[in-house]
Amino acid sequence: MTKQLEQKIAQLDKNRIPVHVAMIMDGNGRWAKSKGFVRSDGHAEGVSTVHRVTKLSSDLGIKYLTLYAFSTENWNRPQDEVDTLMYLIGWAIERELPELLANNVKINLLGEIERIPEEPRQKLFYARNATAHCTGLQLNMCLSYSSRWEITDVVKKLATLAAQGKINPEEITEDTVADQLTTAGIPDPDLLIRTGGEFRISNYLLWQIAYSELYFTPALWPDFSDEDYLDALIDFQNRERRFGMTSDQVHANN
Repeated sequence: MTKQLEQKIAQLDKNRIPVHVAMIMDGNGRWAKSKGFVRSDGHAEGVSTVHRVTKLSSDLGIKYLTLYAFSTENWNRPQDEVDTLMYLIGWAIERELPELLANNVKINLLGEIERIPEEPRQKLFYARNATAHCTGLQLNMCLSYSSRWEITDVVKKLATLAAQGKINPEEITEDTVADQLTTAGIPDPDLLIRTGGEFRISNYLLWQIAYSELYFTPALWPDFSDEDYLDALIDFQNRERRFGMTSDQVHANN
């Protein structure tokens, strides 16, 4: 561990570590292009960043880490890039499994997983089952996921239940909706980090991030370092989260 990293960790208030951090991992393709590589090289390098981010999250005591690994819209990319991404997903989860188990990390899968090709899909299912007993960090992998898909699916489920007379539409609450989301039982993200210098959410966890703190960094995902991650956490801890209340109310409740 570098001295700079130690100094940044020392700045963290261990009592105010976010429970749930979500990330949009952007910039793999631009990183590769900037170095004269093909886009798949950027995605491969990005796997190393996933490894580091997961380990640091676990070491810091973060309970949930949710990564936007492959969106519904990503199926529209060139087929060779999609094929490479699918291969990398299967290869990476298989390679990382021993260390995930050693670090007590639990794998959770969010999205239309049935659309993932069979070979990487089976590797994902194997990792999820193999880590089901783990009680440390829960790593949520969003694969073939988009928020509009998720919310549309919830509407269909609730409409079906209402048509069957199992629920009264007038009694549907925010909790009713949340219980049907792919993230049911998982607290909403405290912090959403997007790398790559873009300032948009890209159809990601739109319901869940209603009161999340947002952090955007110009660092491309393969370059996103432990120090960059700690900068985001330090920035988060310097914010006042009011959830619609005034500062005086927040201070009185504390």
